[in-house]
Amino acid sequence: MPLAIEERQIKQTPRGLMKANVFRGPGKFGLEEKPIPRAGYGEAVVQVRLTTICGTDIHIVKGEYPIQPGTIIGHEAVGVIHELGPGVTGYEIGQRVLVGAITPCGQCEPCLGGHTSQCGGLLGGWKLGNTIDGVQAEFVRIPYAQANLALVPDALSDEDVLLLADIASTGFAAAESGGIRLGDTVAVFAQGPIGLCATLGATLMGASEIFAVDSDPNRLKMARNFGASATLPADRDVVGEIMNRTNGRGVDVAIEALGIQETFENALRVLRPGGTLSSVGVYSGHLRIPLESFAAGLGDHTIVTTLCPGGKERMHRLMRLVAARRIDLTPLLTHVFPFEWIGRAYELFGERVDSVLKVAIRVS
Repeated sequence: MPLAIEERQIKQTPRGLMKANVFRGPGKFGLEEKPIPRAGYGEAVVQVRLTTICGTDIHIVKGEYPIQPGTIIGHEAVGVIHELGPGVTGYEIGQRVLVGAITPCGQCEPCLGGHTSQCGGLLGGWKLGNTIDGVQAEFVRIPYAQANLALVPDALSDEDVLLLADIASTGFAAAESGGIRLGDTVAVFAQGPIGLCATLGATLMGASEIFAVDSDPNRLKMARNFGASATLPADRDVVGEIMNRTNGRGVDVAIEALGIQETFENALRVLRPGGTLSSVGVYSGHLRIPLESFAAGLGDHTIVTTLCPGGKERMHRLMRLVAARRIDLTPLLTHVFPFEWIGRAYELFGERVDSVLKVAIRVS
């Protein structure tokens, strides 16, 4: 159940300043006052209404993914346009927009080649909360605004679209990168928010059978709601069970959505010859490939990795799915916090207590 949020007086921020969640070092982060950013050429400043916490943010605050101390964290937000810089056309102050986690320029070689998440170089599309200030703030400056501000239809709420910015786009991309075809058999290892969206993505793409694996019964129940045909507790012999249920054939596509050695190996072990392992987990250590499950490199297996696709066209496509009621991600928003309690939200999300899936942070 969502936590009860107490009403309390919010201290007024001095004019020209804003509150922001700032990273200061491993285990050191919290709300500080920072100047409200200004929009330069091709940029926009968005007043944030609703944001959330990603698993990658947890890696950052733990020191497992390095960013510069002093950076504002976060990369998923819905807000309203506060300022438009020169060169940005077709938008107006006050319009509600969804900002994707990936903010590509749309003009470099990777972008024009269809790899927007690698804009300008490796991981270059992920700027917000990584190489520039992110969205866990009252205001955020968006680069390449023309390519990245997706107008939100009036019929959709902030909650309807918030999770499209990252986890839905990433989870669906895992299914897309896996090349799922009508009638395919799919296994999804880990049913966190991204894994659940991968399960939903496999459903949308026409998989005939989807095995969802996780250790949390609540997440397995949600996986059923998102289209899984079978749910398997992670503490069982899931490899043996999947191979048995596929009559020894294995699955066409295995999706790894956690980023640890065990789930990667299990995903590889259940692949049929010529199958595809689609990995969206964020790995924090060395990753080994066991020769027997890799058929010594002779099994015609394909291993693909995916970072969340970005840009406003991607966001518009996902919003059309919501508007058509093909998908509903709001059940994933299990907890809501005011911005002043963002530290508590990090603690809850990071420790995975109280059946949390995703938290919504109301900023303004």
